[in-house]
Amino acid sequence: MPGKRRADGPADTGGRRPSTPPRSGAAGAGAPRGGRPTGAGSGPGRATGTGRPGGPSGPGRGKGTTRGKDKGPKRPWWKRVLLWGTTSFLVLALIAVGTFVVAYQTTEIPDPNAAFQTQTTNIYYAGGEQELGSFATQNRESISFDEMPEVVRDAVVAAEDRTFWTNRGIDPRGILRAAFSNASGNATQGASTITQQYVKILYLSQERTLTRKAKEAILSLKIQRQLSKEQVLEGYLNTIYFGRGAYGIEAASQAYFAKSAGDLSLGEAAVLASVINNPTKHNPDTETGRTNLENRYAYVLAGMVEAGDISQDDADAAAELPTFPEIEESDTYGGQRGHALKLVRDELEALGFSADEIDGGGLQVETTLTSQAMAAAEQGVADEYPEGFFPYNEDEAQNAANSLHVGVAMVEPSTGALRGFYGGQDYLQSQINWSTALVQPGSTFKAFAVAAALENGYSLRDYFDGNSPYETADGSEVENQGNRSYGRVTLERATEDSINTAFLELAEEMEDGPQKILDTAEALGMPSNEGGDFGIPTNSRGLDTNLGVSLGSGDVSAVNMAAAYGSIANGGVYNPVHVVQRVTDRFGTVKYEAESAPERAISEDVAADTSYALQQVVQSGSGSAALALDRPAAGKTGTATNDKGEVSSSWYVGYTPQLATAVTYTRGDGRQQLEGFLPEFFGGSFPARTWTSVMERALEGTEELDFPDPVFLEGENDRPNADDYTPPPTRDRAPSTPTPTETSEPTETETTEPTQPTQPTEPTEPTEPTEPPETTGPPETTGPPETEPPGLLPDPGNGQ
Repeated sequence: MPGKRRADGPADTGGRRPSTPPRSGAAGAGAPRGGRPTGAGSGPGRATGTGRPGGPSGPGRGKGTTRGKDKGPKRPWWKRVLLWGTTSFLVLALIAVGTFVVAYQTTEIPDPNAAFQTQTTNIYYAGGEQELGSFATQNRESISFDEMPEVVRDAVVAAEDRTFWTNRGIDPRGILRAAFSNASGNATQGASTITQQYVKILYLSQERTLTRKAKEAILSLKIQRQLSKEQVLEGYLNTIYFGRGAYGIEAASQAYFAKSAGDLSLGEAAVLASVINNPTKHNPDTETGRTNLENRYAYVLAGMVEAGDISQDDADAAAELPTFPEIEESDTYGGQRGHALKLVRDELEALGFSADEIDGGGLQVETTLTSQAMAAAEQGVADEYPEGFFPYNEDEAQNAANSLHVGVAMVEPSTGALRGFYGGQDYLQSQINWSTALVQPGSTFKAFAVAAALENGYSLRDYFDGNSPYETADGSEVENQGNRSYGRVTLERATEDSINTAFLELAEEMEDGPQKILDTAEALGMPSNEGGDFGIPTNSRGLDTNLGVSLGSGDVSAVNMAAAYGSIANGGVYNPVHVVQRVTDRFGTVKYEAESAPERAISEDVAADTSYALQQVVQSGSGSAALALDRPAAGKTGTATNDKGEVSSSWYVGYTPQLATAVTYTRGDGRQQLEGFLPEFFGGSFPARTWTSVMERALEGTEELDFPDPVFLEGENDRPNADDYTPPPTRDRAPSTPTPTETSEPTETETTEPTQPTQPTEPTEPTEPTEPPETTGPPETTGPPETEPPGLLPDPGNGQ
């Protein structure tokens, strides 16, 4: 109770405070000065007792016990946290300072020229030993600071780092901004000064991480202390990437304006300063790039005015972009090498490598191409290329009308590796690669119709209408080549002699026939019109769901045709076609490696039977020129017509078990008439002979392999076949008597297609597919028939 006196405390004051309270609260005998008595003692201060204000021990707070030994006062929790935090911060700060000092002392400034030479990206043939080419190789000539025009120096500072002459080499606010942005998961940010950019070029990788930023800051501070601003700017302008494969201001001046840096005008200097930020984004050769460049260019000129480097009148006079002269391509891209390097660049970009990494990241790129296959393609074309023709003419009208183009592509079925190709004319003359250009494939597309039919219950022994013309359900008529009639023919025979009408009946009768043919082609490796993540290129054109697709309407590339045929050769398993095998950075770290990604496209049995049918094309059909290869081979010929009904492309696509190759011949823009232009225009002529010549060289030294035996799948569609044949009622059509034409290959019956509203070279899609006849299923058999069944027209033979 208040006023009650404890034996060891001061006299009771009757509940009144002492007239002069202690400075730190009343304390009993032995109480510490801090006012927290712990042992004996009491009073109105912080006394022992129950600790409740107004309790029997007074208003103080305590435990209410007397211990044998006095303890000091306990600090408030926030003081303890503050003490620990301060101590930890000081320890960490000391560690950081020590680490920084050690890093600063041990980090050497690399030699600019020696470090920069390692950044050239080198491209190699398969195996990684023999060099194919390189990106961004320049005859670099470093120039001194005094040789760099003042207008160039001022423009670059205005574009990249307006505080360059006053900052200490780093931008702390930029580093913090980038750190917070990256930590929050936003897009990575840079915010580097000229000094930091210079350091990154010379010593560091292109990754944007806090670790690299720390290294960058250390080197930037060190360079800033050891080099003058003039030396830093000189090194920067001799090494920074300007686009067009140009590193350094001198190379950039030649690459963009065909002159020395010392002769650059204000406008030209401002352009080069502008493109540093992002050469691809500010590329003056594209419409979007030019617009971006104009905006950046205005920003640079405004910065120069703001800094007092030029007057507003000077900026106004240079407001328009300067003229860009036509620059001759380097011999680095001459011949087929340029086409190869373009293929590699395109795939690297698709894999996510930036332009900076490709052109200056020091990448080491191993391709799938072999020097043997590349030489085989080029020499094979040269051997068969007709005399008096040319692949390119400088006269645009002559080139568009009369140039004869050849495209070749070789794909390894077991891996999808593009082993070789021939793109046509010298890359420096024209950058069109005819092995990747989209060309109408004609009857070579029938291989996919065969595979689709076998996948959907048909057999090689099933019979179809081989007479000409064939009338579709909507009344359109389709003819065989020369309007030749064959009577009822098996699917095998229709493939062997490339009989259009039989394939039209197949596509019309098979439920959703055109779509199933397209689905099968895509599964085997042929990209759709919409495109996807496979193929070179990754899209086709005009592959629509109409009957004409069974005859090869639409446009595809030779590379993708070789890849799709390769899937048949590989037992029905597709491996994505690719040209980049492995990429390492300049430090030897693997950045990418092509992994095997096989996909089952068609069954192994279907692949075996399709392959058997294509072997018959070589053995006794329209592709007999390939017999000269003197090893087991399968293939298909093809020609296609333009919108005037003129033959405009000629193909041969074939394979051995270890290599699939496609050859295409086209004229002018790819749609010009070949008939009457080439001495022979069928796929079994120049294309088949070229294929044979290419394959002989490409396969030299390899083992001769056999194809798997055919399975001869049994039909499941209840239609007549070779062992159970009843002639169907004939429709009112032209007489079935064979009417061969005078050609060098009368058995070639390629695509002559009826008019269609959207694609005149293709037959019109019927409104409803024709249902197959209701008959009993075919009996079991063990092989194809050796003679024609009763009621069929005799085979007129191959020679006429």
